[in-house]
Amino acid sequence: MSTPKTYNAVGLDAGSAWTRCVICLLEDNCMRFLGCGSVPSRGWAKGLIADQSAVSECMLAALRVAETDAQVSVESAVVGVGATVRGANCRGLHDLGRSRSVEQRDVNRAVQRATRVRLPEGAMILQMFPQDFLVDGHPGHRDPRKMIADQIEANVHLVMTSQREHESLVTAVNLAHLAVEDTVCEGLAACYAAVLPEDRREGAAVLNIGAQSSELVVYYGDALQLAVSLPISGDHFSRDVARGLCIGFEDAVTIKHEFGSARADVTAENSFVEVASREDRDVSRRTLNCILESRALDLFQMVQRELARVSMEGALMGGMFLCGGGARLEGLCEVAEEVLQCQVSNALPVGIRNWPDELSDPAWTTVAGLAMYSAKLKSQHELQRQSYGLLGKILK
Repeated sequence: MSTPKTYNAVGLDAGSAWTRCVICLLEDNCMRFLGCGSVPSRGWAKGLIADQSAVSECMLAALRVAETDAQVSVESAVVGVGATVRGANCRGLHDLGRSRSVEQRDVNRAVQRATRVRLPEGAMILQMFPQDFLVDGHPGHRDPRKMIADQIEANVHLVMTSQREHESLVTAVNLAHLAVEDTVCEGLAACYAAVLPEDRREGAAVLNIGAQSSELVVYYGDALQLAVSLPISGDHFSRDVARGLCIGFEDAVTIKHEFGSARADVTAENSFVEVASREDRDVSRRTLNCILESRALDLFQMVQRELARVSMEGALMGGMFLCGGGARLEGLCEVAEEVLQCQVSNALPVGIRNWPDELSDPAWTTVAGLAMYSAKLKSQHELQRQSYGLLGKILK
């Protein structure tokens, strides 16, 4: 009886506030948590790499903590990409030449032709997701193979990112003595970790709120409809508090985490917060939360506009899921529900055995999803070996 193969599945989330690494063991198509590491991040500015060496040092530090915790040594990881992500729907037509049964090679050609588009300057394709196929002009087919047709047309969603930032990120990982198995949009990784396939089919969205960048992804009917970076992140909430209360940024971060809420109407008017660096007066907690509520409304109204752009407003039957450190703000889910008119909850990782209770936190969802992508890559190694080009990057 042969011994089942085991693989280390590693996710690396180089966030602008924290750098996190998770190591899992893949055995018999089952993932088991082994260890994790996190360190404060350095070298980022507005979600972009400003100091590659500092970013690499943080990656290496988080990796070493995770390896010590897991009692293993790892050589590669799946890495998250954030701030510069944007998506676009594209089509590719393939003429079969005559009426015959559609084969896998025909599907491949239609999908490849959909990727032959003029990219924005400085952009590269990060991932590609087929949505559906038109068979002789008839839409809505998920798998056209073995159908009789003269031509097929592929609808795909291309996820793009800045080539310069991508190269800088990969170089930073390599400087940390790690090989990059794949690079994945952070919002997609979070969705992969926290949203069940049946919820995605009904229409679901994930908003990953990081310190310096946020990403929104939307699924409907098994297909990715939208992937986009948003210009509002956790630091915007903190800066608003600092300006509104005339305090320092670090003090604003502290009182936001300890006393803040995105709902001002649940705060007593006579409630005050003591700021350590301000001896002359306390600050009103109602004022604090009014500031946070205003920014939360801005964020979810922006999300609403993005949903409307892909005709998904009012269509999130599976709900909206919030993750990232910014999702910890009390009352955020309630504000999102009021604006978006759908069920909203925090996105927490599911499906990893022995996942620690202390990591059941929206800040750890993205890195859990990156580790799950790593496991998926390894479990489908033979399938990927037989595929080619961008099709090898399709993960359902």
